[in-house]
Amino acid sequence: MSRGGGKGPSLKDKLDGNELDLSLCDLNEVPVRELAALPKATILDLSCNNLISLPSDFCSLLHLVKLDLSKNRLQQLPLDFGRLVNLQHLDLLNNRLVTLPVSFAQLKNLKWLDLKDNPLDPVLAKVAGDCLDEKQCKQAAVKVLQHMKAIQSEQDRQRQRKLQAEREMEKKREAEQRAKEAQERELRKREKAEEKERRRREYDAQKAAKQEMEKKTKKENVQTRKPASSSRPPPPPRHKHSWSRSVLRVLLFALFCVLCTLAACKLTELRRQPLCISVNTLYEDVLAALQNHKTLQNLLQQNSQQ
Repeated sequence: MSRGGGKGPSLKDKLDGNELDLSLCDLNEVPVRELAALPKATILDLSCNNLISLPSDFCSLLHLVKLDLSKNRLQQLPLDFGRLVNLQHLDLLNNRLVTLPVSFAQLKNLKWLDLKDNPLDPVLAKVAGDCLDEKQCKQAAVKVLQHMKAIQSEQDRQRQRKLQAEREMEKKREAEQRAKEAQERELRKREKAEEKERRRREYDAQKAAKQEMEKKTKKENVQTRKPASSSRPPPPPRHKHSWSRSVLRVLLFALFCVLCTLAACKLTELRRQPLCISVNTLYEDVLAALQNHKTLQNLLQQNSQQ
């Protein structure tokens, strides 16, 4: 135990049954380790010391049932003061407390409370009341617990609203992210489709150009072959035509010779020659045959008329 920086008697020497009186010991800090070693000390008196604060491990003294911290200089209680769930009697008279930790609402077994002579928040001071007698101190315990529970509930609701808002914000961000990703996917899909359409048009254009080139090449090849093929056939007609003309000339010449021979055999002295005699005879036979043929045609025409 620290008393103004020096050592004093052991805490066990001060233990009287289940009561441990450390009041008026000029304490600057609470000997939590020594107190934890005395679980029988359910009643602890730390009044009239120089305590400014309580260490956080003070809340591990769960065996405490009655605690007197009056007439110190406490400015605040540990945040987890509510862990002292077995506490039934709490005296905080004449300190420098303004508010109580929200965990104070967990002191479900608290039956007696004195908060007089503290610069309390006006709302908390009004709830705590004067605590001038046993009844008022008991009412103060009930009312302060109800008040702290309401604060705790409100903080829980605020925390829940904050968590809900954070969750909604997170959902909103996720939805925006999903929408952004969907938009990006749609954009990539559209770009891919446009690229595919562009490549298809290029392919069609190349194919059409190739077909046009093949068609043009084929046409040029046909036009190139056509003069050669058309230049070849004309010779036969010219050859045929010249041959026909040659035959016609030969025939005309032969006919002319025959006529000359016939005229010579008929009109000149050559008609007594054997050759002319044969020619004249042949000429007369031909005339007779022609006349007979004409007579036969007339007979046939008469018969057909009858």
